[in-house]
Amino acid sequence: MRFISADYLYTLDSKPIKNGVLQINNFGEIINIFKNKTEIPSQNIEFFNGLLCPGFINAHCHLELSHLHNISNSVNGFSEFLEIVKTRDNYSKTFITRAIKSAEDQMIKNGIVAVGDICNTIDTLELKINKKLHYYNFVESFEVKTEKSKEAIAKALLIRDVFRNNNLKATITPHSAYSVTPDLMRLISNVSDESDYTFSIHNQETEEENILFKDKKGKFRDWLQSINASPKIWNNRHSSSSVLDELPRKRVIFVHNTYTDILDLKDEYYCTCPCANLFIENKLPDYSIFSSDNLCVGTDSLASNSQLSIIKELALIEKNSDYSLEELLKIGCKNGAKALGFSKYGTLEVGKTPGVNLISGFEFSLTDSKVQKIV
Repeated sequence: MRFISADYLYTLDSKPIKNGVLQINNFGEIINIFKNKTEIPSQNIEFFNGLLCPGFINAHCHLELSHLHNISNSVNGFSEFLEIVKTRDNYSKTFITRAIKSAEDQMIKNGIVAVGDICNTIDTLELKINKKLHYYNFVESFEVKTEKSKEAIAKALLIRDVFRNNNLKATITPHSAYSVTPDLMRLISNVSDESDYTFSIHNQETEEENILFKDKKGKFRDWLQSINASPKIWNNRHSSSSVLDELPRKRVIFVHNTYTDILDLKDEYYCTCPCANLFIENKLPDYSIFSSDNLCVGTDSLASNSQLSIIKELALIEKNSDYSLEELLKIGCKNGAKALGFSKYGTLEVGKTPGVNLISGFEFSLTDSKVQKIV
């Protein structure tokens, strides 16, 4: 049993508590929360300078791309970044596995407790079976040719079932509106079941995506036509978010949203990966349009990021928004847990096992802050 206190306790379920104390058992479960540390013998309290908050939720990651780290310091747009991703199979399984483990170790060190992870393979399976972190595995499906839709869904089902057979959460999800035919979207809907809590979909990561759907032209259309993609992809959709009409009534996490406008917003969750946005497009979303109640944050992959650190992502958001410290912590903890359905995470509440992070050095900016995982 431990009693842990700091200058401030950010439960994210109520107002911050000055000198609040968490009582936590040996399994990491919160037993009690004290607003006044005089209720506890002082010799039993571990006091830290800084603030205590729940463990971070990495709402969007591509762990299986970790081996592509440092291939390039920058890229000139989304198309150039795709060329990096295309090299993913040019490495040995040993090298890929080692990079994946190193990436998870980095997340744990940086106070991340749960991850929404995109999966195109089962490369991360062995690591996830050990359950050092809690994962929602989004098995990503994509296909631009109608005649290959059944082949695409069959591949996704094989991957999903391997994860599920190992007691891991897995949902087949569309990659993006421009990379999934209406036929494949229908098949994704047909195989969805009660085990699926949410979908994740890349959204408006580049301006060309908007041009494709709104104007029915542009570089994306030229590219899709060059590979004999189905015209239904752009003709049947008036916007990226119109894919909501093709999915079951589950919650959706729209990811990236670099070129999202306030008129595009739906009553769904939005995930931002600012470090990756700068790496790929050298542009950030307009954070003024997003409510701090449904915005969460991810790191994307080490192919597009120099580190897997939620506090670094929050520091970048802080520089480019008007969110308060408490709102930023909600974005980094509470909202991601809600979006992914991780009920034991995201807030410091009695009965939960959310992990506890100490953030110190934040007096002037999260840029200078340090994270230490306490529980």
